[in-house]
Amino acid sequence: MNQTTDSSTPKFAAIKEFIFSQIETGNWPEHSRIPSENELASQFSVSRMTARRALQELTKQGVLYRTQGVGSFVASAKSQSALLEIRNIADEIQSRGHFHSAELVQLSQIPCPNIVASALGLQPNEPVFFSLIVHYDNQMPLQLEARFVNPAQVPDYLQQDFTQLTPHEYLSAVAPLTEADHVVEAILPDAFTSKYLRISQHEPCLRLTRRTFSRGGAVSFAYLTSAGSRYRLGGHLNFAAPNKK
Repeated sequence: MNQTTDSSTPKFAAIKEFIFSQIETGNWPEHSRIPSENELASQFSVSRMTARRALQELTKQGVLYRTQGVGSFVASAKSQSALLEIRNIADEIQSRGHFHSAELVQLSQIPCPNIVASALGLQPNEPVFFSLIVHYDNQMPLQLEARFVNPAQVPDYLQQDFTQLTPHEYLSAVAPLTEADHVVEAILPDAFTSKYLRISQHEPCLRLTRRTFSRGGAVSFAYLTSAGSRYRLGGHLNFAAPNKK
């Protein structure tokens, strides 16, 4: 039976909404195969290219995964962040149809720790801006973000309301990203981290340590920590075959 959609909704977006609803209601559990491009194109009376766009976007967002020659499947319910991209966590959460909220634990100027001073090109104990934020996915703590920001690069950082926008959004606007480096490691949380993520100190976590740069130099140094049971990092690499002469 053909699916009817609001005429104001782009057709590929209507397909995405339909897939989201089937996953959210449990009709399509994790790792279940979803309809093919041809089946979705027929169901929604659209071209195969339109159906493919919907599937490609959901795959990129971590909602689906594709197996070549087999089809598309529902991904694990764990939140997924792209390892080789720098994305706004609010966008990641909202792309899955979930609600993002943030709790601001601390926003202040502090003496710069030695390891941060080295990363940002500052002197130890020189003033540095610091924010500590808990990001929630549908009221569940997903990530503890501890971020140090270079005052020379972003002088108005402490005047922002980070319950309404994320540091990533603000920094991208005032100090556009030109370069970044990061390290991912598995850790056991300390008492402080386990408190804010609401997990046991025996539960492994993923910690992403990231330094970002703008044209003026190093902008921020952040520790992004998530419970291993709720989060994963992924990416897709495309290795083109060498041209044969």
